[in-house]
Formats: sequence, C-alpha cells, structure tokens
Amino acid sequence: QVQLVESGGGLVQPGGSLRLSCAASRSIESVSAMGWYRQAPGMQQREFVAQIPTAYANRVEGRFTISRDNANNTVYLQMNALEPEDTAVYYCCADYSGDLYWGQGTQVTVSS
Repeated sequence: QVQLVESGGGLVQPGGSLRLSCAASRSIESVSAMGWYRQAPGMQQREFVAQIPTAYANRVEGRFTISRDNANNTVYLQMNALEPEDTAVYYCCADYSGDLYWGQGTQVTVSS
C-alpha cells in the first residue's frame, strides 16, 4: 500500500501562482508514472492535468510545470497564470507497475 499526501492548495487571485506537493510513502524512483488530475465543481469525472513522464493537458501547457524530487519521494506541480477555470480539487496519482494509488485531494480556488 502507498499513501500519497497532497498539500499546497488554497485561494489565489487570477494570474497568481501556487505550488502543489505530493509526498509518497514509497520511493518514486520505480514509479511507472505519477501526476495530477483535477475535478472541477459540478464535474463527475476527474480530468488529466500533468504527469511524469512529462505530459500536460492542453489547457495547462505553458502555465503548469511538473517536477520530481526522488530524494524526498515528492512530485510538485507549479501552477502559474492561474485562471478561474483552474478551480478544482487536485488529486495526485501514482502508478506502481499497474497498481494505482490516489491522494485525498487538495482544493485550489482561483477567484478575485
């Protein structure tokens, strides 16, 4: 079993920045993929945001950057130029050779 703990969410004005963190209870060096999804208010499904190996959703490419710190088993999501449409609960997801794990989510609200 792997625990993923997200942090860094909050309230930010449009155009602002936030950095989300996802700390894993197991080494991430062997992870097949690890990344972020989000679920906006009123949406039933989570949508892909970004992952390692590096890939981004079209809606965030150029504004969001994903990175990893293997020494601390942590993946980060730097979010710049935030828009109200980025408001959502952001979830971390890790794929360990086909076994998927999710974090509990962290709320990001972009509003003036």
